[in-house]
Amino acid sequence: MPDASPNPELLRSLGRLVRGLSALFWGLPLALIICVQTVRAAWFRNFNIVPPLIVTGLLYYGLWLIGDFQKQERPWRRTLDAAKLVALVNFGLSPFLYWTSRVPHNFFLQSVVVVLMLSGLLFLLSLNSVLLRLGAMLPDETLRHETRLFTTVNRSLLMALLLLIAIYLLLAMIPNLPMGVVMVLDWLGENPLAILFILIFLALLPLAMTMALIWKTKEVILESVFGPK
Repeated sequence: MPDASPNPELLRSLGRLVRGLSALFWGLPLALIICVQTVRAAWFRNFNIVPPLIVTGLLYYGLWLIGDFQKQERPWRRTLDAAKLVALVNFGLSPFLYWTSRVPHNFFLQSVVVVLMLSGLLFLLSLNSVLLRLGAMLPDETLRHETRLFTTVNRSLLMALLLLIAIYLLLAMIPNLPMGVVMVLDWLGENPLAILFILIFLALLPLAMTMALIWKTKEVILESVFGPK
């Protein structure tokens, strides 16, 4: 760092940015594990709706913290606000995970859980857009290049996954399909939670790459403030 005294307001916003990125980094895997286990594991039910509310709230809190950075940048604010809106939807739908575990064969509750999973994919998609905007504002060319690369791959994978879901919904509305396709669609229709776990499996790669990108961004910010050590 140069000898000139740093801007206290900038340091404050960078500190909140680092804390927000840390909350997102730890919140993503925790949200995946806790939300899935709330549906599956009996011992999680002792905590009622609290665990999924905490982890989805942690993701919203992380976005709220990083919102203190570069408030004057309108494209950054619009991208961040869109991600916060999806995070808020996830927070509101998360109690349905517990209620589905209590009434596992209720079609309405299972359908809401599937909607929550789709909203989770949209959150991951919007989070990559946030990281792309953030990387463009940070003075590190290597980070900008890696951010463009990883977010492009992640968004392509997530869009392909959403396209597969759209194809499934389209096939479900078409009559006179081959018997094998009909059997698969019927089985998925009778087991909405199977769709949930298939989507989770397919989303693991973009989730891992998003976490790696969050960690890299946080490290670049820390090195720019405190030096490489």
